[in-house]
Amino acid sequence: MDRVRVARIGAAHGLRGEVRLWSFTEEPMAVAQYGPLESDDGAKRFEIVALRPGKDFLIARFAGIDDRGAAEKLANLELFVPRARLPAIAEADTFYHADLIGLAAVTESGERLGTVIAVHNFGAGDIIEIAVDGGEPLMLSFTEAAVPKVDLIAGHIVVVPPGTTAVPPAEEEAQGS
Repeated sequence: MDRVRVARIGAAHGLRGEVRLWSFTEEPMAVAQYGPLESDDGAKRFEIVALRPGKDFLIARFAGIDDRGAAEKLANLELFVPRARLPAIAEADTFYHADLIGLAAVTESGERLGTVIAVHNFGAGDIIEIAVDGGEPLMLSFTEAAVPKVDLIAGHIVVVPPGTTAVPPAEEEAQGS
């Protein structure tokens, strides 16, 4: 994926053009370090000129947005940056959410379940959403217990559907002998 979603603008904050901003970066304040942010279609660019923590969000001011009316027009706008501006991932079990979208979801036995369509975070950790082939969407906690393996090169994740348990690695090796 060439562009990665890094933030979403919320409601206007105050009268001078500030907005509430939800950052999707690991360190929320880092969203200001990636250069101008862009709308999904790339048609609009936004330069953060001021950023500070709010209660459960950030408060941002963008260049050229100087009053509440202009800030209100930005509500719910998703903001992106080109992938090349993001730092490389150094840790083995760390992923950009954008890398997971579109991966096949398979069981430990290799049976295809569907495709990853979203990664959500409602405040208690990441939730991975899978469009199940011929079924209702499935949402799983993005933990090692529910998603024991992510293989970006093979293009899939291994999932343990609710009601089943993962085979511990030692047992798996013994079964394969």
